[in-house]
Amino acid sequence: MVVDAADERGFREFVSARSPALMGLAYLLTGGDQHAAEDLVQASLAKAVTRWGRIDDPEAYVKRTMYHQQVSIWRLAWRRHETSVAEPPERIAADRTGTVDLRLALRQALSRLTPRQRAVLVLRYFEDLPEDEIARIMGCSVGTVRSTAHRSLARLRAAATELTQEVTR
Repeated sequence: MVVDAADERGFREFVSARSPALMGLAYLLTGGDQHAAEDLVQASLAKAVTRWGRIDDPEAYVKRTMYHQQVSIWRLAWRRHETSVAEPPERIAADRTGTVDLRLALRQALSRLTPRQRAVLVLRYFEDLPEDEIARIMGCSVGTVRSTAHRSLARLRAAATELTQEVTR
């Protein structure tokens, strides 16, 4: 692309005179993102300089270019459905994977217990109910709840050693 001296001078004068107004428009078009606004103005001016000698109304051309570019960006963003998160996805996935593995191990270990043992452990440690409340719910004595909880925990520890390793970490 060859630009003669007069066109270059005209372009520089336009940029100097109209940049603040173009930045204001770009700032509004980008929803207040200063960096995106700067990128939008720069990209639009880069398109305008290639056609500078053939443009009748430079400001209208640059504004129209900015609008069309921003609409294209909105459309691309709409298709991507990108979501900002507090932590990188890799880190979140690793954390959730560990939690899922632990839950699956716990579920499998609980399935190896009798229904009564499972009920005592769930009521005691997941629902955090006192022993006398568990005894009332299950229709047995507090001593039975204590001994069942003790035996159930021992059986659970033996059935799922990965759970005891996870607790000691």
